[in-house]
Amino acid sequence: MHLRIKIILRSGLYIFLSAVGAALTATAAAKSFEPLHLQSPTLSRTQIAFSYGGEIWIVGRDGGEAQRLVTGSDRLIGPVFSPDGTLVAYSGNYSGNYDVYVVPAIGGDPRRLTYHPGDDIAIGWTRDGKNVLFTSRRASYSDAAQFFTMPLQGNPFPIELPLPMGSQGSFSPDGTHIAYVPFFQWEPYWRKYRGGQTTPIWIADLSDSSIVKIPRDNSNDKDPMWVGDTVYFLSDRNGPMTLFAYDLKSGQVSELVHNTGFDIISASAGPDGIVYDQFGSLHIYDFATHAEHEVHVRIAADMPQVQPHFEHVTADMIQGSGISPTGKRAVMEAQGQILTVPAEKGDFRNLTPGSGVANRSPAWSPDGKWVAWFSDESGEYQLHIGDEFGTNKIREIKLDEPPSFYYDISWSPDSQKISYSDKRLHLWYLNLTNGGPVEVDTDYYDEGPSPFNAKWSSDSRWLTYNRILPNMLHAVFAYSLPTGKTRQITDGMSDARYPVFDKGGK
Repeated sequence: MHLRIKIILRSGLYIFLSAVGAALTATAAAKSFEPLHLQSPTLSRTQIAFSYGGEIWIVGRDGGEAQRLVTGSDRLIGPVFSPDGTLVAYSGNYSGNYDVYVVPAIGGDPRRLTYHPGDDIAIGWTRDGKNVLFTSRRASYSDAAQFFTMPLQGNPFPIELPLPMGSQGSFSPDGTHIAYVPFFQWEPYWRKYRGGQTTPIWIADLSDSSIVKIPRDNSNDKDPMWVGDTVYFLSDRNGPMTLFAYDLKSGQVSELVHNTGFDIISASAGPDGIVYDQFGSLHIYDFATHAEHEVHVRIAADMPQVQPHFEHVTADMIQGSGISPTGKRAVMEAQGQILTVPAEKGDFRNLTPGSGVANRSPAWSPDGKWVAWFSDESGEYQLHIGDEFGTNKIREIKLDEPPSFYYDISWSPDSQKISYSDKRLHLWYLNLTNGGPVEVDTDYYDEGPSPFNAKWSSDSRWLTYNRILPNMLHAVFAYSLPTGKTRQITDGMSDARYPVFDKGGK
C-alpha cells in the first residue's frame, strides 16, 4: 500500500491522506491471497480470530474470506476466545483508554466489562469461561501491571490475583496455578536482545504465590500457553523467536518449530493446536501431527482507516524541525514529508510531494538555498538535497555500502559539505562539489542515535566531535579535512562532550 500526501493550509496546517492500494480486478482479488499484516490470533475449535487494521476479524480454521467481527477504526487489539469458543474478549479504546470487552463469536454488540481510567488489557480466560483475565496498573505502586479477573455475570468488580506483577498468563487446567511472564518488556522487537529486559516465564501456585521458573539462559520467553501437562511458549533461546514446550513432569524444554526466518510474534493455544503469526501471516501448529501449516486469509471489506481524509498536523507529529538562516521560515518532518512553513506571512511548501516514501531529518544550509534530508525513495536511505522553494529537481546522493540508517545532518558553514552518522557507529562527511562519503571515525560502543555531536569550524576545514574511549569516558577529537587526520584534544581521563569551535574556528 502506498501513501500519497498533499498539504493544505486552512486555519492551521493539515495534511490530506490518501491510501492507494495495488490495482486488482474484482476477479483477481477474489481468487488471490494478498500478504496481510494479521496480528494476535486466537483459536477455537472451528475458527480463528485476529486483529487487522485495529479491528477484530474472524475466519474458519481452514482460512479463506475473513469477516469483520468488531469495527473499531484502529482502536481494537488482542482478541481471545473463551474456552468454549462462543465469546471473544478483546481490548478496545473507544473513549481514550483501553478497557475489556466481550462479543459473541457469531457477531453482535460488544459488552464492556471494565471502566477504569487506566488501560485494562484482556489476555485470557479462567478455565470455566466465567471470567476474563486481564492486566492493569490500577492497583500498582510501580510501572508493572498486575493480574485481575473480571466476571461476566454477578460481581461488578475485578478480582486481583495474589501476585505482585504480571504481563502475560495462562491458567492450569484445574485453575490452581498460572504460567506467566512477570513483567513487560519496553523493547519487545529488539532481536537477540540479552539485556536487563529479557523476560522469563514463571509458574505460580495461586494458593501461596510460590513460583517455579522454566529453565532459561537469559532468553526472551513469552506467551505461555498451559495445555494438559505442558506449558507451550515462544522463545528466542535458539535464534529467531519460535515455539517451545516445557514438560511439567520431566522439567525438560524442547523446540517444536525450527525457525530460521522471521520471529514468531504472538501465539495462542486452542483445541488441538496453537495459532501464531509470523511476518503478518497465520500458522497453526497441530498437536497430533507435530507439524505446522500456513492459514491463507483474504480480506475484502471497506476500511475507513485508509479512506482519503484531512489530518491536522499537531505538535506530536512534527520531527526534525529547524529554522532557516533568515529566521523567516521553519523546516520540519511530518508524516514522512518535508515541509517548510512561514514564521509570519506566506504559504507552506511541501518539498517532497511523493507517495509511499519516508523522508526524515531535514536540515537547512547556512546560505539558505538548500534543504538536505534522508529519504528511502529508492528503497534504501540516501541523501536528498532540494532547493528551499521545492521547484527544482531533487539531487539524490548515494551514501555508503552496505545500506544503512543515518542520523545528524550537519552543514558546513560554506554550504558545500555535510557531516552525518550511521547505525554502524561511523561518522562521515560528504563534499557536495567533488567527492563521495569520507569516513571520519568509528565509535567504540553503541550509545544510540546522535553519539558524536559533530560541529564544523568556521572555515569548514575542521570537524570536531566526541567519541567514547575503551575506558567508557568520552574524549573530544578534531578532524582535518585537508589532511584526513584526526587529533585527540582531551586527555581521556575525564568525560568530555559537546565540543564547539570558537568564532574564529580555532
